[in-house]
Amino acid sequence: MLQPKRTKFRRQQKGRMKGNAQRGNQLAFGSFGIKTLENKWITGQQIESARVAVTRYMQRQGQIWIRIFPDKPFTKKPAEVRMGKGKGAPEGFVAPVTPGRILIEVEGVPYDVAKEALRLAAQKLPVTTKFVVRRDYDQNQNV
Repeated sequence: MLQPKRTKFRRQQKGRMKGNAQRGNQLAFGSFGIKTLENKWITGQQIESARVAVTRYMQRQGQIWIRIFPDKPFTKKPAEVRMGKGKGAPEGFVAPVTPGRILIEVEGVPYDVAKEALRLAAQKLPVTTKFVVRRDYDQNQNV
């Protein structure tokens, strides 16, 4: 499961996610990708299950890039604990995403295989996504 090797601080404030993605909003590596359309925290488990779905469908052909990394710790208090008494213990790590952020990229497989693989990955994620294709991609020239 994805998480940082070490962090400067154990706990972090929630923060705010406003506006669209300023970086990571263009295809950089592959010809196909999925782009998020809403704000959300994506956990390491969700990213991993999406990755497994893509690799299984593509039968380990082509190449995959995961463009997000869960580096923000979130905390949780135990069940039935009263208010106050400080912040809870770190529970896991999340990657905050804003609209326009590319989540996963794929290369080296035909259009229809990539579309279906990324559709399966999108089902594992808590955000609505959009399938995007590189602008200079030619369907007749590749595979």
